[in-house]
Amino acid sequence: MLKEKKLFLFDIDGTVCQGARLIDGTREFLRDIKASGGQFVFITNNSTKSINDYIQKFQQLGIMTDASNFVTASYASIQYLKKHYPDQLIYVMGTKSLVRELKNHQIRVTTDCEDPDIACVLVAYDNELTYEKLTDTCKLLSTGTVDYLATNPDYVCPIEFGFVPDCGAICEMIAHAVKRMPMFIGKPETVMVDASLKLNHFTKEETLVVGDRLYTDILCGVNAGVETALVLTGEATREDAAASSYKPDYIFETVAQLYEAWR
Repeated sequence: MLKEKKLFLFDIDGTVCQGARLIDGTREFLRDIKASGGQFVFITNNSTKSINDYIQKFQQLGIMTDASNFVTASYASIQYLKKHYPDQLIYVMGTKSLVRELKNHQIRVTTDCEDPDIACVLVAYDNELTYEKLTDTCKLLSTGTVDYLATNPDYVCPIEFGFVPDCGAICEMIAHAVKRMPMFIGKPETVMVDASLKLNHFTKEETLVVGDRLYTDILCGVNAGVETALVLTGEATREDAAASSYKPDYIFETVAQLYEAWR
């Protein structure tokens, strides 16, 4: 039941934020989760920002957080790379923040496509994307025997005016040139939910995944065996949910409506 939920795993873009704007009701909801003895963790496929960047972003929005409140696609990618590519060189097409975070976790990273030691290409949502980056990535994927990963399959990222292309759309564009698609690491894979449960003392029955996308957020919760709530402030609509083979347990217009139902 909704009232029994203690651990809330929130997507960010389209769920609690639209671009730089905090969606109404979010601040009060997060405050009351903590006041009730619960916890909130942001599980986001957006890899443009490091965890420290997100802490600063939410501080500017009037919400105090620390590293325990975030499990990101960058985190999931770091865990995957450490397990499958220990000490190997990874070519990254992503933001400076992502490159910096990977290096801080002792991942060997390059942005030079001519490096002969590259074992794997990692593509991410990149709001610093240039055509030179695309060309270098296509060159590697077309001419080299390298593996191909991407942080997340999201097609669009919600911002203030609507949507912009996300990592999944960038990979589709690259695929037209190189005839390859990557293996995706972030949601709907369960790494972020599993990590959030491990870092906290709540059960799956006490946990709720909250998001605006069916094929990442909701499917991630389904795959992890926890209940889900879809909010309609981002990508998915009620019609999308009705047509989907994986159904959210709850649907709310906004996170504020979810907050009222829980309270």
